[in-house]
Amino acid sequence: MAVRSLWAGRLRVQRLLAWSAAWESKGWPLPFSTATQRTAGEDCRSEDPPDELGPPLAERALRVKAVKLEKEVQDLTVRYQRAVADCENIRRQTQRCVEDAKIFGIQSFCKDLVEVADILEKTTECISEESEPEDQKLTLEKVFRGLLLLEAKLKSVFAKHGLEKLTPIGDKYDPHEHELICHVPAGVGVQPGTVALVRQDGYKLHGRTIRLARVEVAVESQRRL
Repeated sequence: MAVRSLWAGRLRVQRLLAWSAAWESKGWPLPFSTATQRTAGEDCRSEDPPDELGPPLAERALRVKAVKLEKEVQDLTVRYQRAVADCENIRRQTQRCVEDAKIFGIQSFCKDLVEVADILEKTTECISEESEPEDQKLTLEKVFRGLLLLEAKLKSVFAKHGLEKLTPIGDKYDPHEHELICHVPAGVGVQPGTVALVRQDGYKLHGRTIRLARVEVAVESQRRL
């Protein structure tokens, strides 16, 4: 009986080994192996989220992110306020410069005109009611020299500041520079459509006409108005 039981146990072991070899040859894990139990246990643990550690960690991450975003918002707010203040300062400075330019833009021109006024004042001082009749000729000579000096000084001031006098006699009529007063018959050497006479001088400032010259324009006799 003992031999038969031993033989039966041996057959069972051989069948189990053969079955295990066939199972492993197909690449299947043994259902009762330690690896299978460990893998199944790990899978079960991976599917079940940790109830104690998961929510606190997520909440902590959200709080950190919220604090970071709040700091960024504060930083951007400060930068925006500084930019607005800088823009306002620039606007005020620009406005102040524009106002100063309006007030003191002709300062240099006025300073030169003061010198012209000095010459004119000295010229008028030469004429007085107490002057003797025999001194009138000398007085007139002084006044004439003063007027010549005054004219030369005015021309110098005008040229310095880009003020140009228009002398359009003989030039073709230009409505952008000339104001037509009347037509006159074209004489000898005067072409029709050109300026024959200037009644009032015109002026340009740096190439821009600031006062039209009042002129008379020559036309043919039959076209006289």
